[in-house]
Amino acid sequence: MFKKLSAEFLGTFWLVFGGCGSAVLAAAFPEVGIGLLGVSFAFGLTVLTMAYTVGGISGGHFNPAVSVGLTVAGKFPASSLVPYIVAQVVGAIAAAAVLYLIASGKAGFAAGGFASNGYGELSPGGYSLTAALVAEVVLTAFFLIIILGSTHGRAPAGFAPIAIGLGLTLIHLVSIPVTNTSVNPARSTGVALFADTAALSQLWLFWVAPIVGAVIGGVIWKIVGEND
Repeated sequence: MFKKLSAEFLGTFWLVFGGCGSAVLAAAFPEVGIGLLGVSFAFGLTVLTMAYTVGGISGGHFNPAVSVGLTVAGKFPASSLVPYIVAQVVGAIAAAAVLYLIASGKAGFAAGGFASNGYGELSPGGYSLTAALVAEVVLTAFFLIIILGSTHGRAPAGFAPIAIGLGLTLIHLVSIPVTNTSVNPARSTGVALFADTAALSQLWLFWVAPIVGAVIGGVIWKIVGEND
């Protein structure tokens, strides 16, 4: 279990550091910034690379919602759920702290939103709570379906991390303007602690919506997919 939790810590650390780091440090870099497309790919690449690296140790969840969804689908033991979530959240907070240390090394630094998630005035595109809720639920549900389908025995062996990573990229391409994309409560928690906004007051949504979506995705897979 220590190795599994360590793998989840490392994977979630890399997801937050790489994904949120691309948004904080590189997205708006003058004239050559990577923009929303680059940030979307950065998040996808973090999951792809760590799924190949430590997925064989822990299953490569890196996300409390994913762990919940896999439990609902009968693919993950409920007894391991809380330790996994703790490791993921700690990894996300550690990554956000390191990112803050690096970002604050620039003169005139202001944390601002610090790649945090939000709705209303904290939404990049000014989308409402309802829009944010629906987006996070639907996208997390499909993320779980992608994960369960690509890791099923009938899927081509060895390609699951690619499908999952590209799935997360697509999710970001759709929803960065809406919520800055969560679909991951740990990712939302880590950066919200360092944001210079009211991100913490809206954090509840980015626990509730992804977990609800993950449960829906797990249930859909049990109905549509095969559990053998």
